[in-house]
Amino acid sequence: MAGCDTILGFNRFDLPTAYHSSMSVASRNLTNFDRTMPLFSLRLPASAPRRRPADLVYAADERPPLGPLALLGVQHAGTALAFITYVLATAKLASLSVVATQSMVATALLGMALCTALQAWGGRLGAGALLIHMPNPFMITFVAALVAARGPGAITAATLVYGLVALAVGPVVMRLRALFPPAVAGTVVCMGGLALVESATRHALGVDEQMQITPTSALVSGATLACIVACSVWGGRHLRLVGLLAGIVAGIGMAAMTGHLTDLHTLRNVPVFALPQLQVPVFDMDPGIFVAIAMVSALSQLDTLASSVILDKMDNAEWRRTNMRAVGGGITANGLGDALCALLGSFPTSVCSANIALAHATRSTSRYIGLAAAAILLLVAFLPQVTLALTLIPAPVLGAVELYAAAFLVVSGMELIASRAMDSRAVFMVGLSMCAGIAVMLLPGMVLAAPEGLRFLLGSGFIVSGVVVIALNLLFRMGTSQRARKALDMPDGAASLQLRITEFVEAQGAAWGARRDVVQRAAMAALEGAEAIVAQDSRQVTAISGTFDEFNLDIEIEHSGAALALTEPGNEAKPQKTMTLLDADPAEFDAALLGLSGVLLRHLADRVNTRSAEGSKPATLRLHFDH
Repeated sequence: MAGCDTILGFNRFDLPTAYHSSMSVASRNLTNFDRTMPLFSLRLPASAPRRRPADLVYAADERPPLGPLALLGVQHAGTALAFITYVLATAKLASLSVVATQSMVATALLGMALCTALQAWGGRLGAGALLIHMPNPFMITFVAALVAARGPGAITAATLVYGLVALAVGPVVMRLRALFPPAVAGTVVCMGGLALVESATRHALGVDEQMQITPTSALVSGATLACIVACSVWGGRHLRLVGLLAGIVAGIGMAAMTGHLTDLHTLRNVPVFALPQLQVPVFDMDPGIFVAIAMVSALSQLDTLASSVILDKMDNAEWRRTNMRAVGGGITANGLGDALCALLGSFPTSVCSANIALAHATRSTSRYIGLAAAAILLLVAFLPQVTLALTLIPAPVLGAVELYAAAFLVVSGMELIASRAMDSRAVFMVGLSMCAGIAVMLLPGMVLAAPEGLRFLLGSGFIVSGVVVIALNLLFRMGTSQRARKALDMPDGAASLQLRITEFVEAQGAAWGARRDVVQRAAMAALEGAEAIVAQDSRQVTAISGTFDEFNLDIEIEHSGAALALTEPGNEAKPQKTMTLLDADPAEFDAALLGLSGVLLRHLADRVNTRSAEGSKPATLRLHFDH
């Protein structure tokens, strides 16, 4: 994946042209899609403007032709269906009958389909992204305990609480931007990937209770992962679209040859078509479980946030910061879908990270794929044989898919963390939170001393690291002013002045968590501005100050004397030969250098302004950078 601050194929100064060019290409592609699909004229709400990465096959707002759309929809639906095993595990823990289990699976699929459709639709009720939902694995323990104690109808209460909490979080998340900078989101993404490693390794290698590896399982998972990687790395445009499906097929074929395909006879006793059997809702719930479910719901939205960030980053070659509007819509879609389907007895859902890895592998993030996957999930809800057949996919195959998803999430999280400049506060915030989560993963016995109601929460490294990184972010923000100033009136020479200016810009950029490329441009522009000031009539640089508000970075250089006389844009003198300038008089030579400084400053900064001295306020050179 390209870095989130990298501009592929274009110079920074050509962005407006590149942007309009890419949009015109996308418009022509959409026109071609319309001609090939006259019967499919659905129009989704517009998403935020962004520049399409060159390596995407189908971007978020592009509509694939019917064939690739169906193929990609089947892959995403099949990937999500593989995780229906979470529902089966819950039913087994609650000792449900086959009929009740089949009903729980069918209603869970209804919830997954509705949430996925809302996410793809976008607008105010979704993220407007390819976010596929699956049963939330963090809810297995709570739902199983409720169902075992109160019957299958108790799942309604659990899912309703889960959905209502998410609905409450969605509208206010836009006001909580300070809580979720890229370092926080990146830590959550990275820990989400690390949380998959243990289960993925056990499934892929067939690790038993004695920690022994099953050779045939390793062979099956190896074939699956090798096929996925080969298609993703060396495959062409069309082969990438079927990378994950090809890997699963290869893995199933290897499983058949090694005897891993079992229990196929169970399909004979399951009807081809059946309506879900709804249960009478039960709303009786212990207050402790109520609080625990509410906490799990709130923390699970970190996963929605992280997933929205990853897809937005994949879809925008000029990604800079978290799109909190899309995040809020994604959380609202999760809450609304679960709250509505709770009345049918649906299982609580969450975003499926394996589907995000599939989007990365196929280089396709089209929202129309999400709608197609939702339609397939809805259809499968009434096809018990298909559902059961998908749950019989061998564990080594699923383990290979989980390993691919884990690798993708870990690297994506690292990219998010590294996209911003970091000081000691950010280092401790990210490092300590990841250490806390990893410690829980490596030493699970530590949580046995905690109260029983909190053991599940404290036993999850993903949840622990999420809570710790948010808490440390709030703590370390205390005392961090968004404005800073440093006096530079000591005559230490030009080298010392350059060093102090560079240290100021880099230190404040790291403290504010500004983007690395913006900090580098700001430092170069500040040095160029200081040199231009000192070169004119023996002016002296007296101070440097900066302000930051996530969208804007401003650097002001205070100096003695009159305001710096920069040439207006468009009036720069034509380039002259070096020998001609050397032979010119000093005044003409200085004017040429000042003109060059003006050109460099306007290329490095997004806006350049000068201000004359007024009363006690000195003359100032102001450099503005869009962030």
